[in-house]
Amino acid sequence: MPVIRSIHWVALFFLIASASLPAMAAPDQANEFLFDNVRVFDGQSDALSEPTRVLVGGNRIRAIGQDVEASADARVIDGQGHTLMPGLIDAHVHLTFSALSMSELMSPDLTPELAEQAAAREAEAMLLRGFTAVRDVGGPIWGLKAGIDTGRYVGPRVWPSGATVSQTAGHGDFRLPNERSRRFFGQPSRAELLGATFIADGRDEVLTAVRENLRFGASQIKLMAGGGTSSAYDPVDVTQYTFDEMRAAVEAAEDWGTYVTVHAYTPRAIRRAIEAGVRVVDHGQLLDEETLKLLVENQVWLSLQVLRASTPDMDPLRKAKRAPVIDNQANVWRMARDLGVKLAWGTDFLFEPALNADQNEHIVMLAEWFSAAEILKLVTHDNAQLLALSGLRSPYQGRLGVIEEDALADLLLVRGNPLEDINLLADPASNFLLIMKDGRVYKDSH
Repeated sequence: MPVIRSIHWVALFFLIASASLPAMAAPDQANEFLFDNVRVFDGQSDALSEPTRVLVGGNRIRAIGQDVEASADARVIDGQGHTLMPGLIDAHVHLTFSALSMSELMSPDLTPELAEQAAAREAEAMLLRGFTAVRDVGGPIWGLKAGIDTGRYVGPRVWPSGATVSQTAGHGDFRLPNERSRRFFGQPSRAELLGATFIADGRDEVLTAVRENLRFGASQIKLMAGGGTSSAYDPVDVTQYTFDEMRAAVEAAEDWGTYVTVHAYTPRAIRRAIEAGVRVVDHGQLLDEETLKLLVENQVWLSLQVLRASTPDMDPLRKAKRAPVIDNQANVWRMARDLGVKLAWGTDFLFEPALNADQNEHIVMLAEWFSAAEILKLVTHDNAQLLALSGLRSPYQGRLGVIEEDALADLLLVRGNPLEDINLLADPASNFLLIMKDGRVYKDSH
């Protein structure tokens, strides 16, 4: 079993509340696995190893080498010369928001239990696409995460942010037109009650919102620092939160040994975030070269996505708001690579459940700017380094994104050589022969 931080009583409440839900099938188990005749992508190299052996015991990689031996009762897996690599990591997901359409989220019939069931189904599908770890950067998550960690649900490891922290009229202000301000009228919005967001104005409210998420078990804090394309009230160009408000969030997170990531696109919003001490910027597709250099100087991570201009179910207003973001994203990817920005990758699917099946294809889209080796490193080792910024607030202690002795055993056995053909990752159903998370096999078709 993984080393998991103690489950908070709030998470236990969610487990009790969902006790009537059907349990997922348990994964196949053995005390020890020996991968024989595999070529290893270790998470960092630009070439595969020669055929070798990898021993997994418990939830760790115990030994690597041609002369490695296993106990008599170990399960031996003949890799047949295929590639053994670390599990994939998506650094920007919303497990609940991506599992439901906007109409479903707005439906008066939606309950926390129904939302959790939908998210649990998508979490299992995500693991079976080879994503063994994700950073959930906003939305209802506590019950789902507790269910995955205790074996009730099947899914990836989750680094949770909890409810987003947003100013009034910010990117996380999901109120319907008839919902008035909590501060003036005393009634929390439905989105706040569902655990989707905190609408917090002023230093004191921001501190409380951040601390509430940390109390629930957040591994990092998600703050809305600029306008967005999927929100009704805020144009993309606006800057959100004053310096003092943003600095309050950073101070509260740092006191718990973790960090703030901000949703922001524009240079103005991101410069303020850098000055406030934010350590990660999510999005940034409108950045200029000068501000990208500031990210490098301050060792701030940029968590980027490859966004599509539109999808069949996308709202027309959202398409229009995305246009400048789409137009500049290729420039930002290219400049960030050339300038040496600390880069992470994620998908950020929202409100269109059918998109989730395209998760692996978005990895392949990176080939416009990166070699296959760079892509594999980005979606394994580099994304794992971003997760590690959570420090002791990380819900799983141990090294991910690499195949090294004593690293956590999150592994994929991939048909062929993805360093020669990155498109292999786009078809996990055919090409991912075995999927292991935490030393447990969840798919085996080798």
